[in-house]
Amino acid sequence: MLLALLSGFALSQAFRTITSILAQGLLQDFGISTQSLGAFAGLFGLSFGVAQLLMGIGIDLYGLRRTVLLAFPLAMVGSAVSAAAPSYTWLMAGQLLIGVGCSPAFLACTIFIARHFPAERFAFFSGMSMGVGGLGLLFTGTPLAWVVELGGWRTGFWLLTALCAASWALIFWLVHEPALPAASPQAQRESWGQAMLRFAELFALPHTWGIVLLGMSCYAAFLSLRGLWLSPLLMDRYSFSLVASGHVAFVVSLISLFTPAVFGRLDPGPHRRRSWLSKLSMLMAALFVVMGVWMHPVANVLTFIAMGLMSGYGILQYADVRASYPPQLTGRALSLFTMAMFLGIALMQWFTGVVAAWATQHDIEPYLAVSLTIAAWLACASLAFRYLPASPLLKTEA
Repeated sequence: MLLALLSGFALSQAFRTITSILAQGLLQDFGISTQSLGAFAGLFGLSFGVAQLLMGIGIDLYGLRRTVLLAFPLAMVGSAVSAAAPSYTWLMAGQLLIGVGCSPAFLACTIFIARHFPAERFAFFSGMSMGVGGLGLLFTGTPLAWVVELGGWRTGFWLLTALCAASWALIFWLVHEPALPAASPQAQRESWGQAMLRFAELFALPHTWGIVLLGMSCYAAFLSLRGLWLSPLLMDRYSFSLVASGHVAFVVSLISLFTPAVFGRLDPGPHRRRSWLSKLSMLMAALFVVMGVWMHPVANVLTFIAMGLMSGYGILQYADVRASYPPQLTGRALSLFTMAMFLGIALMQWFTGVVAAWATQHDIEPYLAVSLTIAAWLACASLAFRYLPASPLLKTEA
């Protein structure tokens, strides 16, 4: 059942990283700016993140299977709309539908793991799931670059439409949720109004703010690189071909498949995990500085690979959320974190598009400006997470 759910997550990973490979085709066909390209990439994260609130409540009230099966057809429709888009406006409409349709994809997997696997194994199984879902990243490397070079960017969207249909059928066929050990009848009868109120109560807890700020930054940094800037940087700075940049994206993605499970196994436990997260985020920020200032093709490719090796540490954030809230709030807390994560992706991709456009107008190398912006963003979030309050539950365990 988990593997069937992960097929949907893999496709959401493909959709959120497709812009890097399609960028040149979109720029040529629609005559858009880098700022508009950043807005296109960011709209997936924005719609995905905003919909997390509804999807989290829907999963609590109606279950994983029903929520995913009702939402995922929107991704199919959105992908088809994007493939046939006659204008940039239609392309954005398709992206909006794709984001909403994919929004329960990984949340459903994490809640399934939280409900049906031991708490002490949560980080490991979440890391394994993140790795399996990362197969979607592999697709948007060399395979998609090859497809786009042969048939154009619209062919990529048509292929993803077909894969969405296959994933939906797999989930319909295989996913049937086991009963929860201590299911509460009252929770099943909870109204949408009550559910929204309980969701909002999370913001009254001081430790939520540090979790949200870091959640909006770590994965956003890696996805902004892998999903938006990696191929344009290699093609503009060093005249890489689309397929050659796809090879680099493929290698980075392949590495990122395994690192979440590695970090999940290395999880130091609740009382040391926050320190690890803060330090690893600062290290990732330093890599973005290196990417920006060391303008050499080999150095940049090696830096991308180092970022792929580092990318898995974000799985520790899920474990931190899991340990920071009581069991009755786990589903909603994971939903809030996932919402923050993808709103952060949307905001970072949009803002770095603005930064790139500004840098170009002022004769500044745009990828230098983008990399330093992401580095500063990550560093600030890391400091906020370190010095804002931690959950009382973690202090009790420590």
